[in-house]
Amino acid sequence: MTITGIVIKNIIRKLLAGEDYRAEIVALIDAEFLQYVIEFFSRVVEAKLKNRPVTIDWYKEEFLNSELPASDIAVHSGLNMNTISNMYNSARREIVLEAAREHYDVLLDTIQDLTEQSDVDVALTIKFRTVSVELNINESLIVIYMIAVKRAALRGGLWSAAGKQVEKPLMATLCALFRVPLKYFEQSVPAVSTREADFYLLDDTGLSHRCEVKLMGKGNPEGADAVHARDSQVFVADKLSNLNKEQLNDSGIHWVELRDENGYKRFEQVLTNLSIPCQLFEGDIQKALDKILPVILSDDVQSSSIPDIILQEQNRDDNSQLLVDFE
Repeated sequence: MTITGIVIKNIIRKLLAGEDYRAEIVALIDAEFLQYVIEFFSRVVEAKLKNRPVTIDWYKEEFLNSELPASDIAVHSGLNMNTISNMYNSARREIVLEAAREHYDVLLDTIQDLTEQSDVDVALTIKFRTVSVELNINESLIVIYMIAVKRAALRGGLWSAAGKQVEKPLMATLCALFRVPLKYFEQSVPAVSTREADFYLLDDTGLSHRCEVKLMGKGNPEGADAVHARDSQVFVADKLSNLNKEQLNDSGIHWVELRDENGYKRFEQVLTNLSIPCQLFEGDIQKALDKILPVILSDDVQSSSIPDIILQEQNRDDNSQLLVDFE
């Protein structure tokens, strides 16, 4: 699952402006879902035009084909990968195939019982260019159910992916905004625990400071607890409750709440407390981001959050070298 660079940039802009970023994810979910529906309906139309009814056999052949990716087969059966993992304590391909086929057979039995007991008739008409095809009630219910599952799978996947793909670009943007020299946030630091940190800051002694980033709702205990479990020294979050802040302060963990008014400016205080060189930013943040974001992210679809080469292979001879000189 990937998120375009454009969406990541928009999320970062909204986070640093203290605005709700969730509309960006919803728009992306809508776009991907509608594109999927169009492609799916075109396959249904193609089958019907070839005088092939959208029956059990056709659906299994087209959508439960063992050559398809396991995640697609799961969704087409009315499940998702997380559900299968929870049910079978495994997401191996053969387990996915077995679970998908079993669940699909149960789904068909349910549809059959429903249509026999109900007087309501449901029929979909799909028009593709100048050709129209009609689906009977069984065919219609299969189609409706499957695209509903796909919508749910997209929603869960993209919300999860958003946090992961924004973490490093967001932190690199904050470092660039406060003019932290590159040598103090290079990302070639070896992990000191079993879980890699979201980001690393380094001080003049070479000591690395683990940073945790969470785009979470206010008072989310799971997100706040993660920073303790991973022995992080810096916590950057969208929203924090007063209890979260008290717990972080008691643990000596530096924090930044972006949704607070000018919340991003607290990052300068964090850098100062960690003895990391920086400069206070007091300019127009959106104009600064116009120069920073293109260096960190392209507008192309990316599978990684930030090209590691940017933060690993820069010339370190000049200790004052900046990622972006936007002044």
